[in-house]
Amino acid sequence: MEDLARHSGATVRTIRGYQDRGLLPRPERRGRANVYRDTHLSRLRQIAGLLDRGYTLASIKELLEAWDAGRGLGGVLGLVAEVERPWSDEEAARMTRAELNEKFGGTRDDAAVEDAVELGVLVRLPETPDEFLVPSPQELAVAAELHAAGVPLLAISGHLRELRAQVEHIAGRFLDFTTEYVFQQYLDHPPTDAEATEAASLVRRLRPLAQQTVDAELARAMRALATRYLRHHLGEAAISAPASAAPATTSPAPDPVPDPADAAEPVPLPAATVRAVRELVGAEHIAAFIAAAAEREVRARTMDALAARR
Repeated sequence: MEDLARHSGATVRTIRGYQDRGLLPRPERRGRANVYRDTHLSRLRQIAGLLDRGYTLASIKELLEAWDAGRGLGGVLGLVAEVERPWSDEEAARMTRAELNEKFGGTRDDAAVEDAVELGVLVRLPETPDEFLVPSPQELAVAAELHAAGVPLLAISGHLRELRAQVEHIAGRFLDFTTEYVFQQYLDHPPTDAEATEAASLVRRLRPLAQQTVDAELARAMRALATRYLRHHLGEAAISAPASAAPATTSPAPDPVPDPADAAEPVPLPAATVRAVRELVGAEHIAAFIAAAAEREVRARTMDALAARR
């Protein structure tokens, strides 16, 4: 068993556990010695590969029993490979730190780079410390365009975190939906080679549908919301124009009577929110930024309510 552990990379305790669960055949007994063969080593490597793909030990046992019964694992492994292959035709690229700095205005921003690494937008290459792997050049190009338009880098990464959580929810719902109506028939038992091959073919057919649906719905929502935003801001400008164009009078305007509703009122805010706003706009603009954000949200909801009454 020690020799098997050394060759397979598994621990003796793990091998014993697999034997107790029926995942690994018992060794051949020769006198007082237990003899393990290449078949045991091969089985351990199969188990390790399936664990890496996310299978539980219980499901691995069912698959291996099917394999031992002569049903094969070729179709199942083909299905796994189809699901695991990239879901986009985009190819990763490499970029040096100098190229990265130039792409984002020519300045060096270590905090933004660390944020991008944490998000997986950039991947460090140990063999070349001054170079990064860019899994999605398109995503990085979007960030560069937003930054060139005036959006701070930390605001971009914060937006990506929020967007990623929402997109993962959408992906999860799409998988739940297709599993319930399409794939459950293949997953409620160890599939045969023919069933697994059929399921892999379905994955290939349905693979682009999620992105096509999201693209269509995003286009619809952007058009509707952008139109609403434009009307909202143009409406404000039209309302304020007559006041700004009014002729000045010779007599000074009386001092406005202060409205008690405009008095400052202390509101407790999470410390993390205040820190994020400080990093975004600076300490001197914290109150103005939070007030403007709250006012914009109130106006947006008012516009939504008015639109809903039509």
